[in-house]
This record gives sequence, C-alpha cells and structure tokens, in this order.
Amino acid sequence: MKLLRVGPKGQEKPAMLDAQGRLRDLSGVVGDIAGDVLTPAGLDTLRALDPDALPLVEGSPRIGPCVGQVGKFVCIGLNYADHAAETGADIPKEPILFAKWTSAICGPNDNVEIPRNAKKTDWEVELGVVIGQGGRYIEKAHAMEHVAGYCVVNDVSEREFQIERGGSWAKGKGNDTFGPIGPWLVTRDEISDPGNLHMWLEVDGHRFQDGSTQTMIFDVPHLISYLSQFMSLQPGDIISTGTPPGVGMGQKPPKYLRAGQTMRLGIEGLGEQQQTTVQA
Repeated sequence: MKLLRVGPKGQEKPAMLDAQGRLRDLSGVVGDIAGDVLTPAGLDTLRALDPDALPLVEGSPRIGPCVGQVGKFVCIGLNYADHAAETGADIPKEPILFAKWTSAICGPNDNVEIPRNAKKTDWEVELGVVIGQGGRYIEKAHAMEHVAGYCVVNDVSEREFQIERGGSWAKGKGNDTFGPIGPWLVTRDEISDPGNLHMWLEVDGHRFQDGSTQTMIFDVPHLISYLSQFMSLQPGDIISTGTPPGVGMGQKPPKYLRAGQTMRLGIEGLGEQQQTTVQA
C-alpha cells in the first residue's frame, strides 16, 4: 500500500493511492496515518479495504507529510561509506545519532526555508523508516517485523549551525521545514530489499546525489535494534538512515542552497519530492 495525507497544513486527511494512481479518501475509516493505524493490525485493516469502494479525492490537493503525530524523528549521521569518505570522516564504529525536531516536518513539495543568518544550507536525500510495531531491546533478527514502511526524507541541514557553532548537530538539523517526508508511506511488503534502492537528488536540474542504499554502513535491521537499546520505539517514529555522497558540503568548492532554487529528489519505489527554497 501507498498511504499519504492530503490537504492544507494542519488539516491533512488520510488517503490511499489506488492501482491507477488515484487518491482515495480514508477519513471515513481512520482519523490519520499515525499511531495505532501503523501497527500490523492497523495496516491489516487497511489492506482488507476495497480501494475502489473508497471515495475519490477530487482535484489536486497539497500532499502533506505522509505520517502524522510523529513522536520521534531520529537520524543517523555518516551512515554511507562513500559519504563518510567525501567528508573526510572515519567510518563510524557505532551509529551516530541525532534528532530532528518534529516541528521540522513538512510536506514533500512544501517550500524549504533558508534560516535567517544561514550561510551553508545543504541537501541530503535519505531513506526514512517508519516504525509500526513498537518495542525495546529488539533483536536484529526480528527488527524488520517492527517496520510499517518507508518514505523519502530530505534531511536539509545548515552546516555552519551544525558544525561551526559548537554543541549538538541538532541546531543545524531541526529548523522549520528541514524535514520534508513523503510523498507517501510505502508499506514494508512492497519493498523487498531496503538495502538495495537507487536514490538521487538534483538542484536546479543538476544531479548532485546519485547513490544507493547498498553503501550503508549500518543496515535497517541493525539501526532498529541499536536504537531500541537506548529508547523505546513507538508506532509512527521515523528513522532517517543517512545519505549517499554528493551533498553540497562535499563539492569542490562547496555549494550551498540559496533562495529561489529547486530541489528534486527520489528513491526507487518510494516516489519523488520537489521543493523550492525561500528565505525565512
């Protein structure tokens, strides 16, 4: 299934993409694509529906973030060997964890704001993993049973805030609009191998990132198991799993976003995003 949320910001309604690519209204069945709806039992309820019997969503509504009421937005740094190499960093011995604030979440095609006083705003296409079955101390062998599905994430980053201002990376990662997710949540059964997905990102038509999840250092089961040693994972939590090479910081010389540019990005089987940058 491909699940999404449509409508004005803060008023999104749940929807499903049918076999013909049409939007079907789920608001008569569930309140949101969130929480218990993402558990195995919740998804089974949606799978049992006949999409053709659901009302069509008319027109071309805004597509919102594909998951609502997100509790945690956990990110993994330097998780691609080729990206670590372009930044000159050593291969991490354990996953590097940081958080994006949930207020950073926006729709896949919403504008991305360049913060005031920002100088080095950057892009990062990432595979997002959405938790369905919660848990703690999850064994790696059973980790995939806790996945509801996957989505595209643009881990927008302000490198000066992140690296040069001291303290946590989070100050350069959690600005408003720095977490576009979607366009849809693709359930786990539709993606046979999350460790072998092509991913790409373009700025103004120039392809900067053209990589694959094959170069992940720590794969999805490892990350779920690892994170669950330090926090409980809950339905609707999002894990953003790192980016391949080609970020602005890694260019020679570095290139950063400015207002009025267009980012396009996508991941095989998960859809595409497009954002315009604006000055906050």
